[in-house]
Amino acid sequence: MNDTRSERSRPTNDVRSERVELSVDGDDVGVRYLAGGDGPPLVLCHGIGLDAASVSWRHVLPSLADDYAVYAPDLPGHGESDKPRRTYTTDYYVNVLREFLSELGVGGAGLVGTSMGGAVTLGHALDGGDPARLVLVDSYGLGADAHWRGAMSAALRVPFADDLMLGTMGTRAGVRTHLSGLVDGTPADDLVEDVAGTVSSSTMRTLRSWQRHEFRPDGLRTNYLDRLGEVDVPTTLLHGRTDPLFPVSWSERAHERIRNSELEVVENCGHWLPRERPAAVERALS
Repeated sequence: MNDTRSERSRPTNDVRSERVELSVDGDDVGVRYLAGGDGPPLVLCHGIGLDAASVSWRHVLPSLADDYAVYAPDLPGHGESDKPRRTYTTDYYVNVLREFLSELGVGGAGLVGTSMGGAVTLGHALDGGDPARLVLVDSYGLGADAHWRGAMSAALRVPFADDLMLGTMGTRAGVRTHLSGLVDGTPADDLVEDVAGTVSSSTMRTLRSWQRHEFRPDGLRTNYLDRLGEVDVPTTLLHGRTDPLFPVSWSERAHERIRNSELEVVENCGHWLPRERPAAVERALS
């Protein structure tokens, strides 16, 4: 089944915005989340920096709410959640997810994570969480290194790099250019608008903080590859064939190591699979 423009334009009238206060690593943080539907609980985790619940999950959440009680938090530093000045790490976000699930009383929820959010959901499962299932979409955390890591690690240490990054993302033209390097083909206008509405100096600070922690001179910090044999819940791996950030071989290898797993490689799709091919996510959960 191919995605169409009409599939990407589903209304979001039945999705509500809620807020919860969490205590994470000894600090209080306010988290906004989108919610909708009734049924088994399902939690959606977005990626880092340019993302938010209303970006990655805009067209997926309303459809999934037909069958699930769906919750999609803005992780701290993103969207309409608090953006404290702190060091942002994958481990911090794993702790945020744990506290979010506990506060909402949705233990045993299915977990869907894209990009960094995939590493967060996987980390939660490996930390003793009890997800009903995992869906890892173009997931971070499945490899030790990537071809761009060395150049990025060096660039993060250039003086005024943060100001330069924000400057290039300060216009819709700049956002469109950046997204052209992430998706397959021309970025959809609605994706450009959503990302442009999310970018701010605070979200860029969050992105840079996380990148500096994760992109080490000798490789990527978060790498669950050697622990994938511990995953004991049904797992679906979705990966865009032309993902320029994380190679499809990451998910192929993870599929071999996770005993109860399925793999779907999505053709003509880059790194933002929930926006480029939302029907693939819906199929995985049908």
